[in-house]
Amino acid sequence: MPQAGAYHHGDLRAACLRAARELLEEDGSAGLSLRAVARRAGVSATAPYRHYPDRDALVSAVAAQGYRELAVQLAAVHPSPTTPDDLAAVAVAYVRFALEHPALFRVMFAEPCDPTSEDRVGATAAISEYVRGIVRGAFPGADPDVLSTTVWALVHGLAFLHLDGKLDSSTPEVVADQVGAAVHALFTVSPAASRTPSVTPAKA
Repeated sequence: MPQAGAYHHGDLRAACLRAARELLEEDGSAGLSLRAVARRAGVSATAPYRHYPDRDALVSAVAAQGYRELAVQLAAVHPSPTTPDDLAAVAVAYVRFALEHPALFRVMFAEPCDPTSEDRVGATAAISEYVRGIVRGAFPGADPDVLSTTVWALVHGLAFLHLDGKLDSSTPEVVADQVGAAVHALFTVSPAASRTPSVTPAKA
């Protein structure tokens, strides 16, 4: 095990974040504490406090890292969405991120975070601006603030419904069909909207 203080100033922060992510994957947020992170990183119990004064600060740093990874994944699907189909593809990627990283996703959105964390605030602002950009490109006549909130609320709700087992997430294809249908139902004002695949609840 590395000796306390073995990490240089620039390495300790990264070591703590790696340890926190490992603990999240293994035990969820319940096992995430500064003391547990110190043990996993192989540093003294007080070392993490150099960068994270309390658990909320650590959680905010982990959440910010998650937001950045989510933004990269969404942009990889479509960097400049301009149609409802593009938006549906991005929504599917959002929900898949939640299903692939459930503990991280819950930390990002369901755990108390430090509201003064510039890293977290900046990362969430980037996600918000990305969604507003989608709305401006796909729906130029709409209010970008109002519609982007509606879009994010829909997709985010779908993500948690899948995570909590309220919707069928048995296969990636089923998830994609459900999410795509929900997005198109929101924006398609025509009889065709009623013929989109229905959202299938998970079996009790």
